[in-house]
Amino acid sequence: MWLYLVALVGLWTLLCLFRERKVVSGLHDKYVFITGCGSGFGNLLARQLDRRGMRVLAACRKEEGAEQLRSKTSERLETVILDVTKTESIVAATQWVKERVGNRGLWGLVNNAGISIPSGPNEWMKKQDFATVLDVNLLGMIEVTLNMLPLVRKARGRVVNVSSIGGRVSSIGGGYCISKYGVEAFSDSLRRELSYFGVKVAIIEPGGFKTNVTDVKRISHNLEKLWDQATPEVKEIYGEKYLDSCFKTVKLWSNTLSEDLSVVTDCMEHALTACHPRTRYSAGWDAKFLYLPLSYLPTFLMDTLYYWNLPKPAQAL
Repeated sequence: MWLYLVALVGLWTLLCLFRERKVVSGLHDKYVFITGCGSGFGNLLARQLDRRGMRVLAACRKEEGAEQLRSKTSERLETVILDVTKTESIVAATQWVKERVGNRGLWGLVNNAGISIPSGPNEWMKKQDFATVLDVNLLGMIEVTLNMLPLVRKARGRVVNVSSIGGRVSSIGGGYCISKYGVEAFSDSLRRELSYFGVKVAIIEPGGFKTNVTDVKRISHNLEKLWDQATPEVKEIYGEKYLDSCFKTVKLWSNTLSEDLSVVTDCMEHALTACHPRTRYSAGWDAKFLYLPLSYLPTFLMDTLYYWNLPKPAQAL
C-alpha cells in the first residue's frame, strides 16, 4: 500500500518537473516590460533576460539608473523613465512600449517597482504615510497593468506581479504588508479573468533579500522620523525603550537577509519563459520553510508568537 503511494507521488513529482522544464519557443522575438529597473530585482532581471536574448524594455524612475543599466547590457535593451504614481507617466510609457512591440504585442509585464517605507507601528503614522506606499506598490501597479493589458492580451503573454511573503504574513504596520495583500488579491482576480484569453498571471513572493527596500539605514531613519512626528501621548505609551528595541530588531533581522537576488529573478524568468509557469513562487528558504508555514497557523497561535518576540510598549498590560 505505502509502496504504491510513494511510487505515485514520485511519478507525479517527475511529471511536474518535466512540465516545468518545457520552455516557450521564439524567446528572442518576445518583448518584456519591467518596472523598477534602477536597482534590486528589476535591475538584475533586466540584465538576466537581456543575456538570454529577449527584448527587454526597462523602466527606471531616474535617468541615472537607466544609464547604469544600459552600460551593462546589449543594444537590444531599451530604457524609459517611469513614475508609477503618475498617470501621465504611465500613459507615456505605454505609448512608448506600443511603438516598439507593434502588432506582436507585449509578451511579458513584470510589475516589480516597490517601496517599503514609511513602515512601523500603525499608531505612529498618518494617512499619507500609508498612501505613499500604497500609491507605488498597489495603485501604481494596478494602473500600469490596466494600461498594458491590451498589449499583453494581443501576445497572449504573461503578467508577473512581485508581492512578498509580507502578502501572506503581516509582520509590520504601515502600508507595505497592506499593499502586498492587495497585490495577491488583484493578481488572483486578474488571473481568473485573463485565463479566457490565454494570458497567464504569476505572483512572486520573496522572503528577505538585501535590496534598497530592506536597507537598514533607510528603515532606521524612517522609524526615527515616525517617532518624531508621533503625538506626546503615543510617545508616552510606547516609550523610548520601545524605539531602541525596534532598532535592535531591525538590525538582527538584517543579518538574516540573503544577498543572492538571483533566487528571486530565476523565479521571474521561469514565470516568463516556461510553458507551464506556476501560479505562485515562494523565493528564498525563509519564505518556503518559515513564513509560508506560519501563514497557515491558526490566528491565535500566530498572534502569540508575535507577542512573545516583538518589542513591548512601556504601558503594555
